[in-house]
Amino acid sequence: MTNQWQSFLIALQFLTTIPVRLLEPVKPKNIGYSIVYYPLVGIIIGGIMLLCIYLLNSQSPLVSAVLTLSIWIALTGGLHLDGLADSADAWLGGLGDKEKTLRIMKDPASGPIAVVILLMVLLIKFVMLAELIQQQQWLSIVATVVLARMALPMLLLSTPYVRHGGLGSTLVGNLPHQPLRIMLSLTSFLALILINFIALAVFLMALLVLRYYMIKRLDGTTGDTAGAMLEILETISLISFVII
Repeated sequence: MTNQWQSFLIALQFLTTIPVRLLEPVKPKNIGYSIVYYPLVGIIIGGIMLLCIYLLNSQSPLVSAVLTLSIWIALTGGLHLDGLADSADAWLGGLGDKEKTLRIMKDPASGPIAVVILLMVLLIKFVMLAELIQQQQWLSIVATVVLARMALPMLLLSTPYVRHGGLGSTLVGNLPHQPLRIMLSLTSFLALILINFIALAVFLMALLVLRYYMIKRLDGTTGDTAGAMLEILETISLISFVII
């Protein structure tokens, strides 16, 4: 039987740096079920970001944005930024070859393209956060974080996982398909009600495009490409909420 509390704590431990103590031995089924709670963890991250913005309401939007972005990165431990850096290096250095791309992703060193991509993503996030704070679009900030974490189960439900071994394989091998579909349906319904429809459509189109290129290059996804997708979707969502 699935321990729901443990599954939630596993999701919180994996996606954030919030101190979490698991009192019971972790079961593979609970690791798989933890993905159901990814959007909820997104709400927690977004809520902490809004608290930071509220506490800095006497500061300029630029000051508030840079400190909120710093909290955002600290909360996630740079987990997905690492995946973005690895994927950037591998996509350029892999030269279209699947095995070479996967091999480069395992290399912990970051090349110039990885550094440039990271700087661009962080710069864009900073500017868009400043704009959203100035416009007082609080819901858009939370929605950005939640939608990106909703994209992970959408990707893993529909895309083969090509890296065998490790936490990713355990997660994918124990996905609770029916609860995941229910969670995704409810989250999508709430998104349709609460946020800009065009921004939501842009998010979904970006997700499909990124998935297409993963399939084309790797015949599936890995933990690194999933993390890269999350960072790219967050960036695209922020841009959409600002300009649409």
